[in-house]
Amino acid sequence: MNKSIRYYFEPALAIVTLVLLVGCSHVEQERWRPARLSVLTYNVHHCQGTDGEFDYSRIAGIINDLKPDIAALQEIDVGTNRASGVDQAAVLAELTGLKYAFGRAIDFDSGEYGLAILSRFEIRDVTSTPLPTQPGSEPRIALAARFRPDAGPREMIFVDTHLCHRNEQVRTMQTEQLNEFADSEGDVPVILAGDFNARPASGPMNVLLESNWLDAVAPQSRIDYVLLRKCDPWKVVDVRIVDEPVASDHDPVLVTLQWAGK
Repeated sequence: MNKSIRYYFEPALAIVTLVLLVGCSHVEQERWRPARLSVLTYNVHHCQGTDGEFDYSRIAGIINDLKPDIAALQEIDVGTNRASGVDQAAVLAELTGLKYAFGRAIDFDSGEYGLAILSRFEIRDVTSTPLPTQPGSEPRIALAARFRPDAGPREMIFVDTHLCHRNEQVRTMQTEQLNEFADSEGDVPVILAGDFNARPASGPMNVLLESNWLDAVAPQSRIDYVLLRKCDPWKVVDVRIVDEPVASDHDPVLVTLQWAGK
């Protein structure tokens, strides 16, 4: 190579090599950065606050501030007279910019009442499973959906539920059925969230926690939970319970998880 050409070529080659190395290092860091997932459970009390007001912007504002990847919402009205015919699941999805699925638990007040899942990811394979009940107890469901997160596990299942609030025997029957979600999906991670209407160490919760599940909210748990299968390699990074006494009669519970698996 001509000496004068080499004089200009070699420094340029060194710079290009350095840029490529830095770029590859950045890509490698991005590839191996910890995969995190934020999960919210929130009983929104049909969006009627303790002040008696139906305020969708208030509930949506709380969700937006918390920035969950996936949210389990309980006590959602769709088309009821109580909520002036509003499809609350659709409205909250629009105000938060999230995708949604609704699961009907009962017909109520000329509309429907049940659960909603909000998600930053595409929602697939939505199923609504009736939970055991007894005469005089309000029917309850488990609303499940599949997701493909943009980091962490290739696929996962998220289950939203709201258990009987009056009868512990019914709650126990319901948690026994929810336990089946732990075994039914094999290697696909499952997260179970919602309002269980059961205190830690109660009979219904023991059905879950003594067998297949871990309480990601503990030791701050009250009756709103995010549960992880013991076999799924999640690490709990942070738990945030927002003291919000007006928007609903429940506080929102946000859990940040880190995927430790392949």
